[in-house]
Amino acid sequence: MNSKGTEYENTATELLLSEGYTIKARNWACARLGEIDIVAEKDGITVFVEVRARSNTSFGTPSESINSAKIAKIIRTAMAYIKRFSPETDFRFDVISVVPGFPPEHIKEAFTADGFGF
Repeated sequence: MNSKGTEYENTATELLLSEGYTIKARNWACARLGEIDIVAEKDGITVFVEVRARSNTSFGTPSESINSAKIAKIIRTAMAYIKRFSPETDFRFDVISVVPGFPPEHIKEAFTADGFGF
């Protein structure tokens, strides 16, 4: 990962910690499936967080850059995490959007696994 990516993930991690989340993993990868930027937990819910950033919003917000193929990849990777570490957990998918010069935006329940065969 490049230094900007690390910086944006650090910003997202700090936001989550300030909101009372526990960070379970960063850049959790399943070789065949993909990577989850941040796995967090709060109130017994496992939260899979995709961190998206853009230098400005001229071409849309960072969260708008997530397409259905990326969502499906995140969901498949999250299912592998759940199967391995916590098969009985409640979970959700959040997005944290980062644009330099603005506060990060935490979008809870940004998407669901419904409609993706899970």
